[in-house]
Amino acid sequence: LTVITVAAGIAVPTVGDRGELPSSLPVPGLPDVPFTMDTLTTVAPYALAMALVGLMESLMTAKLVDDITDTHSSKTRESIGQGVANIVTGFFGGMGGCAVIGQTMINVKVSGSRTRLSTFLAGAFLMVLCIVFGPVVSDIPMAALVAVMIMVSVAAFDWHSIAPKTLRRMPAGETGVMVITVVFVLTTHNLAVGVVVGTVTAMVIFARRVAHLAEVTAVADPDGTSVVYRVTGELFFASSNDIVGRFDYSGDPDHVVIDLSSAHVWDASSVAALDAVETRYAQRGKTVEITGLNEPSARLHDKLSGELVGGN
Repeated sequence: LTVITVAAGIAVPTVGDRGELPSSLPVPGLPDVPFTMDTLTTVAPYALAMALVGLMESLMTAKLVDDITDTHSSKTRESIGQGVANIVTGFFGGMGGCAVIGQTMINVKVSGSRTRLSTFLAGAFLMVLCIVFGPVVSDIPMAALVAVMIMVSVAAFDWHSIAPKTLRRMPAGETGVMVITVVFVLTTHNLAVGVVVGTVTAMVIFARRVAHLAEVTAVADPDGTSVVYRVTGELFFASSNDIVGRFDYSGDPDHVVIDLSSAHVWDASSVAALDAVETRYAQRGKTVEITGLNEPSARLHDKLSGELVGGN
């Protein structure tokens, strides 16, 4: 009884202490801000950070829901719809939003929701709670909402992903990306910074991993008049530089064939590398024939070949 009496006398922050809830539906209108370049430069960094985090969280949420429900969703349509909705809500004084992984996992895994009706009802109930039951909601202690969020986090978190058995099997790079992302989010208190740093780290690790998958194998023609180099793998900036040194420019015969039927040319650096190979052979009076380009690679090669090496 004493504990209850003491607790009742403590001033516990409530939802109403954090701000007044709306009492009516919003009406359309333009934001009351000066439409100048200074406003744009002030808002742009925050808008970019919100868009980046919101888009990535929505795509990750859609992927998780696809896996759980064994269905397929259009990520492009999801992104366009989210962008249009966030623009429209700004004219009603609303905030930008995105898919929420925690709420979605509870909705799908615990409640068993499978259609868009569940999402619509969640928004409708929230609107009714704010407009009709605003005074009651305002009296809810913030501590109660904290407890709810903790339970949502516990239920939504994939505990298997950090189990020692799982971490031992995961590549070191994947674990590194996870740790780096968490560390930057906690140290900067900014989710956008953690997402950007984690994404860049993942890109670097992926580029380094794929760069070593490009191989060059030489097959000499029986009559000794030509040689065929079969190139396999992904050709982009990280792998193309190594390829230039895989050819025997001095020892090869006068006709050299580079077979790219098992490769894909992704960027201008790869085209420049192929041009450099042709140039080195040409300096020794030898000709190069490039074959096997798939359609996208051929278009890129035809567009940029001869424009990147210069007079070398």
